[in-house]
Amino acid sequence: MNRNVIMINRNRLKELLDKELQLFEETHPRSKELFERAKKSLIDGVPMNWMVKWAGSYPVFVKSGHGAHFTDVDDHRYIDFCLGDTGSMTGHAPESAISAIKERIDNGVTFMLPTEDSVWVGEELSRRFGLPYWQVAISATDANRFALRLARHLTKRKYILVFNYSYHGTVDEAFITLQDGVPIPRHGNIGPQTDVTQTSKVVEFNDIEALEKALAPGDVAAVLAEPAMTNIGIIHPDPGYLEALREITRRTGTILIYDETHTMSAGPGGYTGTYGLKPDMLTVGKAIGAGIPTAVYGFSEELAQRIRGTIDIEGADVGGIGGTLAGNALSMAAMRATLENVLTAEAYDRNISLAKRFCDGVESVIKEHNLPWIVKRLGCRTEYWFRDTPPKNGGEAASAADYELDRYMHLYALNRGILMTPFHNMALISSQTTVEDIDRHTKVFRESVESLLGARV
Repeated sequence: MNRNVIMINRNRLKELLDKELQLFEETHPRSKELFERAKKSLIDGVPMNWMVKWAGSYPVFVKSGHGAHFTDVDDHRYIDFCLGDTGSMTGHAPESAISAIKERIDNGVTFMLPTEDSVWVGEELSRRFGLPYWQVAISATDANRFALRLARHLTKRKYILVFNYSYHGTVDEAFITLQDGVPIPRHGNIGPQTDVTQTSKVVEFNDIEALEKALAPGDVAAVLAEPAMTNIGIIHPDPGYLEALREITRRTGTILIYDETHTMSAGPGGYTGTYGLKPDMLTVGKAIGAGIPTAVYGFSEELAQRIRGTIDIEGADVGGIGGTLAGNALSMAAMRATLENVLTAEAYDRNISLAKRFCDGVESVIKEHNLPWIVKRLGCRTEYWFRDTPPKNGGEAASAADYELDRYMHLYALNRGILMTPFHNMALISSQTTVEDIDRHTKVFRESVESLLGARV
């Protein structure tokens, strides 16, 4: 690390954070009122437990959202770089999709029967991702669960393998991490059905030797991976790593599943389409339905042939795969409208250009103040880190966590009308994000840094 970098005064950081918390409470009285009321009927005052994980004393309650902005119940308007943690990467209520979604609502939303939209979606997914066959779920978590069930069904193997600090929704087998090189259940895993070390293996991303060793016994049904890690921060694969992953999984008879739910930011066909990857299965959810709950999982020709004839039609409804609302008419209409009109190649070109501008702005502030921080980007997803070198794996990324500094940066931005993703310093760029939004963030980011360093009052 450069010895000339400016070190953070932790006492000053605490004082600034206290000041920002006070400002938040003073300016968000209606959200506080609703939060206190909600605690009487909702556990912790929120409809889903991790909604409490925000920088303020309580979550901001939303009134409406349009494009890349939303308004809260205290009538504050925000630039939204969180975008539902990818669920609204399309922007809120995208005009080019919303009319088709409304029309579907007017004509029934679920039948347990296919619609013509489902055929169009399957064909479009094949074109984008290169996998010929698809199935539909309600969430990426379900898509991952179903993919893993099928992998174990086909291989008759016990284990699945994930990468340290990866995240694949609430899939039980994925809650495993490494502590001093030893696999253990991940901290915070609530009520696990079984000891995850008995169902799963875990290695560090970008470690070919560890991957080879883990798959060599031939007892791993599938590797479930993001082609580039995102949930512990953006970690790109080393040159040749994904090629090695594909070669080793093929040689050991291990099914390779790519989870593109977040790496969909890389391009219209996710990381797989952008870089021509060849997984056996692929899952993706969140953004592909413009925020309507839906997800898909796809299969290679070879894997589809293996599946055919192995599932009893009579028992198909009790096999642990599917759901009454999976593939419903509304989800299919939303996916079609989104893929056809919103997540287009032209939109990605525009959004990625703005993401580069975002990175350039943050990097200019970092260089100006000689901070030991870096910025990473994956398509239209960007993120800044409180470390001076890019991490190669989840373990390195986790060691860079700084909860207090993270909270200050988030809350400073929030108090000035900018929402970042709560779990890390990530920003997503939608088709409705503007140059002015990007430049506004650069200005506020600079002010937060200068305040932190005592360069301004």
